[in-house]
Amino acid sequence: MSIDIRTFGCRLNIHESEVMRQHAQAAQLDNVIIFNTCAVTAEAERQARQAIRRARREHPAAKIIVTGCSAQVHPDSYARMDAVDVVLGNEEKMQASAWTFDRDTHEKIRVNDIMSITETAAHMVSSFDGHTRAFVQVQNGCNHRCTFCIIPFGRGNSRSVPMGEIVAQIRTLVEAGTKEVVLTGVDISSYGEDLPGTPNLGQLCRRVLANIPQLPRLRISSIDAVEVDDDLYRLIADEPRLMPHLHISLQAGDDMILKRMKRRHSRKDALDFCTRVRNLRPDMVFGADIIAGFPTETDAMFDNTLRLVEEADLTYLHVFPYSEREGTPAAKMPPVAKALRKERASRLRELGAKQEAKLYASCVGKQVQLLMEKDGVGRSEQFVPVSCQHMEAGALAQVSVAAMQNGQLQGVLA
Repeated sequence: MSIDIRTFGCRLNIHESEVMRQHAQAAQLDNVIIFNTCAVTAEAERQARQAIRRARREHPAAKIIVTGCSAQVHPDSYARMDAVDVVLGNEEKMQASAWTFDRDTHEKIRVNDIMSITETAAHMVSSFDGHTRAFVQVQNGCNHRCTFCIIPFGRGNSRSVPMGEIVAQIRTLVEAGTKEVVLTGVDISSYGEDLPGTPNLGQLCRRVLANIPQLPRLRISSIDAVEVDDDLYRLIADEPRLMPHLHISLQAGDDMILKRMKRRHSRKDALDFCTRVRNLRPDMVFGADIIAGFPTETDAMFDNTLRLVEEADLTYLHVFPYSEREGTPAAKMPPVAKALRKERASRLRELGAKQEAKLYASCVGKQVQLLMEKDGVGRSEQFVPVSCQHMEAGALAQVSVAAMQNGQLQGVLA
């Protein structure tokens, strides 16, 4: 049975691709290529369409199924592609029934109104093909309407998975050998707002760790600094199994641009958050999403973002040149020239590389806990990549970081 899944975009898509793999296997599909697309930028959509056309040329007899956020937002455009056989919406792709096709009578487009979806079920995944860590969906959708973002129209409104179902899934994964779990979603900082009793993200993390003592490592995906709850702050301070690596949905470091983006934090909020967390957990490392060249961004505004990276000592930067998304308010704002967007994105990436190099250099001579991946490189608690011989994929061990060689940290078993 040949099922080839090609995943674009976020960690949530990685989780959902594994659910789709299980559904496709249960439906006994053969010779299929599934594209799980992303709509966060025009470039992400262009790459998906290019990959679809290439797949059709290389595999003329395969059945090509397109799903994900881009398919949800633009189903007709994919349906018009000769290379595509079926288009599934983001809700449909998670339903086992959607993966049963009548070759003669099936509809080419199966895409529901995502805004009509009010619940998110836990989808059990017993293992993750090609990954040493597991991504567990705790939430989907977003109630916020940032002026640049199309994702709520691909994912719908915020809805949370009940805590008991999340704990049950993670327990299954740990029993199968998983040593690290990443909690993921579209806006996990809003976790629980729609559930009875309105639990929060910190309470969810505490319950997972308390009920599954065998889980060595828990990670949190992207969060909003101003929406972190007191329970999570306490966990950051007290729980070593919560990894010292947080990714902030920052987007910019200038207050006027943040306001025009309709973000919920200010520049000071981001700095205060990093300071507070480091006071609780001095070894905490931060990453951030940043958009370069947002409409109306001046050189001075961009410089504020550059300075914030250094002032907050951010390390892992996910940088995107601003991309117009049709139907969003930002697309109507005075644009920054595309060449300037790319130049600013390049400067941010260069700064990010310097920040990473500084972090990596500080690890030499220290001992870290390494979770080994398939390519012979593992990840430390701070998500630092370290090469170590004589460790199998999936192994978790203490390693002494001996040196930096050819741009790669080298470790030896402690």
